[in-house]
Amino acid sequence: MPLPPAFRHLVDDAAVFPPGLAPLPRAVTEHAGHRASAHAALVGPFVIGADRLPELAELAGPELFPDGLRVSVVTAPAAIPAVLAALAATDRLVPAALEVRPDPAQPLRDQIDDLAAQSLPGAVYIEAPRPGTPAWAEALAAAVRHGFRLKFRTGGTEAAAFPTEDEAAAWIHDTVASGAAFKCTAGLHHAVRHTAPTTGFEHHGYLNVLLATARACSGAPLPTVRAALAERDPETLARAVTALPAADTAAARAAFTSYGSCSVLEPLEDLAALGLLDTTP
Repeated sequence: MPLPPAFRHLVDDAAVFPPGLAPLPRAVTEHAGHRASAHAALVGPFVIGADRLPELAELAGPELFPDGLRVSVVTAPAAIPAVLAALAATDRLVPAALEVRPDPAQPLRDQIDDLAAQSLPGAVYIEAPRPGTPAWAEALAAAVRHGFRLKFRTGGTEAAAFPTEDEAAAWIHDTVASGAAFKCTAGLHHAVRHTAPTTGFEHHGYLNVLLATARACSGAPLPTVRAALAERDPETLARAVTALPAADTAAARAAFTSYGSCSVLEPLEDLAALGLLDTTP
């Protein structure tokens, strides 16, 4: 399936994380299926917790992944030596990224500086504090200084885990202005901003994030970035994304690298429903 550049490798496969919580053997088999499918171009690396790397290596046989399984490893700073040892012990796992969640009890700048002093494989993402705080400014400055990326937690299993439109807009605006890149995690289950009927949680949409990033990359002010995040009409949002110049789309995807989702098929289904999938080579 030809896929527009805006959506290539947009979805990192986080099937084993909440709320999906797929059993690891099933998640690995399904990931192999995605990688061999017509929608393979949508899919990024397999996201796994640091403590499960040995188990994952046993499941990632060459019959499923001839060239190895690309992984993005969620880890605390203190666990990184164990992560590096686990990766070195197998040729079945190919490190694409480390997603580092700093210890709130330790100085943030020191933790990020310590990461920079190590030889780390793949891209390094630092989970960001909420914007508008000294910790956010410190994290952004340290990430830029060391060439790291940011990771935005855009949802979770309780309402407080979902940043407001103002917070998400500030994250995106500040990060783009700094020249850094980011990914998102949690909550982006669908393309368009919506209120979940079963929980009442206010979910951001991945197309909203993409459009907001494109606006920020083109120099739009913060209110315009926020307006893109607030758009709830699917047709309006789809038209705006489709109308983006190719250069704006490329800049947006260089900044917004991907997001973790416990489902690969839901994002694909939303793109199809909105008429955003190419039908020609």
